[in-house]
Amino acid sequence: MPTKKFENIPLAVLDLAPINEGSETGQSFKNSVELARHVEKLGFNRYWLAEHHNMPGIGSSATSVLIGHIAGATSTIRVGSGGIMLPNHAPLVIAEQFGTLEAMYPGRIDLGLGRAPGSDQSTAFALRRTLHSSGDEFPQLVDELENYFSDNPAGRVRAYPGTGLDIPIWLLGSSGFSAQLAAYKGLPFSFASHFAPDFTMQALQLYHQNFKPSAALKEPYAMVGVNIIAADTQERAEWLATSSQQQMFSLMRGEPTTFQPPIDDLKEVWTDREIAIFREKLDSDSMIVGTPDVVQQKLKNFIQKTRANEVIVNSQIFHQEDRLRSYELVAEMME
Repeated sequence: MPTKKFENIPLAVLDLAPINEGSETGQSFKNSVELARHVEKLGFNRYWLAEHHNMPGIGSSATSVLIGHIAGATSTIRVGSGGIMLPNHAPLVIAEQFGTLEAMYPGRIDLGLGRAPGSDQSTAFALRRTLHSSGDEFPQLVDELENYFSDNPAGRVRAYPGTGLDIPIWLLGSSGFSAQLAAYKGLPFSFASHFAPDFTMQALQLYHQNFKPSAALKEPYAMVGVNIIAADTQERAEWLATSSQQQMFSLMRGEPTTFQPPIDDLKEVWTDREIAIFREKLDSDSMIVGTPDVVQQKLKNFIQKTRANEVIVNSQIFHQEDRLRSYELVAEMME
């Protein structure tokens, strides 16, 4: 199905493969397949999965494996990483993994790269066995990875499969570092405004002002993330949103849990401060919660404010039927 658009820009999906309280990882992956097929039919442009570790409520830690699973269950939608945390991996391994994915699903694979660990420092050490590789080395790691994909790689080591394949590389970020690097290298940039809204405009400005055309991209192309929870009534949307807020609060406390069901009475579970944060989030640009009319207006304002070329939608919703319905309501706004 051809990609549909909202306000003349395509919409994408960000999936963290949530593992619900009382459920299991296998069911999470079944839910992701169902969602991917659903949004493909609805006309969304791409479906990205994010690398996180040591978090019992997120099932997308083996991101490349899950990308292959989703791509194999769909037929036209682009599938990729939002993103691979490159300092956790040897660039050669990522080149081989995504070279394999591109060979299996030609023209449908995206490689989004981040510089954060996607975890705490202890987990980063367990992944890398050393902390010598850090976000500071991210530019060199990206250069090394790009070399493996080139037609004539420098050095003796080759990525098979990988060498000579045209796999779009995106840089992801929640600050100005990756924005400037993406601009310098002439790559598409995706900003994590869904969890770092205060830096959105600054990062996008840095990207646009410093962009240098490249063989990959002639003009800047920026995608921004937004949390959307849409429902047929405002009350149900706000009730559903309490699940994603519980996940945020558990991470703030350093006590990650499985993805929790919505809360009926906030005062029985949350402190006054947490309730105030939740209410503040409902009014922010980064979290759009409500009926289709509310979502449509706020999303339109968000796009006009950021001048985004594409928006990637994160909808962390406990009940699968409500999750599918939320994306369906968003799709009804598309042309």
